Amino acid sequence: MDDNALLERVRAKLADLPEGQTHSDIASIVRQETAGVVSDVRMLDLLRRVREESVGAGILDRLLRGAGVSDVLVAAPDRVWVDRGEGLALTDVVFSGEEEVRSLAVRLAGRCGRRLDDAQPWADGHIPGGIAGRGVRVHAVLSPPSGTGTQISLRVLRPARRGLEDLERAGLFPAEVHAVLADIVRAQLSFIVAGGTGAGKTTLLAAMLSQVPEEQRILCIEDTPELEPEHPHVVKLVTRAANLEGAGAIGQQELVRQALRMRPDRIVVGEIRGGEVVDLLAALNTGHRGGAGTIHANRAGDVVARFEALGLIGGLDREALHSQLASAVQVVLVVQRSSGVRRLAEIGVIVGVPPRIVTAWSVEGGAGEGWPLLQDLLRG
Repeated sequence: MDDNALLERVRAKLADLPEGQTHSDIASIVRQETAGVVSDVRMLDLLRRVREESVGAGILDRLLRGAGVSDVLVAAPDRVWVDRGEGLALTDVVFSGEEEVRSLAVRLAGRCGRRLDDAQPWADGHIPGGIAGRGVRVHAVLSPPSGTGTQISLRVLRPARRGLEDLERAGLFPAEVHAVLADIVRAQLSFIVAGGTGAGKTTLLAAMLSQVPEEQRILCIEDTPELEPEHPHVVKLVTRAANLEGAGAIGQQELVRQALRMRPDRIVVGEIRGGEVVDLLAALNTGHRGGAGTIHANRAGDVVARFEALGLIGGLDREALHSQLASAVQVVLVVQRSSGVRRLAEIGVIVGVPPRIVTAWSVEGGAGEGWPLLQDLLRG
């Protein structure tokens, strides 16, 4: 009997066992199914595979445990990719077939409390600390609608708790910029960290929040808990997806409203991606200085357009969005990743109505025309 067929029979018997089964229970079932003819080496391998399938990510476990791994992507049974910070690389991991990939996708979705089947062929969720000792964000799409088989995307959620000193040593920005970033927080300027996927937005945001005075209360609103600033008074509000009946969803927009009633000194949105932008801008315009968040935009010049698009989702027209944004946010920080290297590429100042972003500092040119404007803001 090949191992895959044996595992199927072991799984079927395990399903009938009460919770809390031990390795000896599993080993006994394996021996029954093989008439006792199984080597110690094969037994250990089967026990490992059963354990991984029960509590881990199956054959993807070792990839998720790898040093520096941020993403694991399954594009086909024999096409498993990993990102270690230097772009995607094909691995030697191979599934037995589409059925095994689909089975893993369904199980991971179930661990997130999500439904994944032909009637609901995609799922998005979060497993807190349950794989490789770290939280993992899970997204899966079945076929159809995927035209190339079941797709699994796993993002390793490493807590963002490095300080500005750590990021300076890592080369994200030079020493003279370190002082400017600390001053932005000290002056309670509201700022947005912009960049592409994996550029280091959350890492920089958490480092800057670590500079907030200890007597101030920070309210962090996130889809998945990643922000871990070194600060004694951080309150986290995390969104919740709908349950299997389609009820109970809690979005970022509602959490921003709740945060306003919790006596915040600083309101932070881990990733601004929808209608919550309206409530956030309103909060920043009504006395809650020093707020922050991240947004997907590859260049400083794209940030205003991105806010316009999100404002429309929240029912805020372009003109109203412009007036709110110009008075609510003062600074934009743009981070980029190129050839695996992350860096703070630009610091911009938002001015005027309609708002535009004037470069105060860039990695290529140093101080720009917006530098005096930034200095005025820092002086208060």
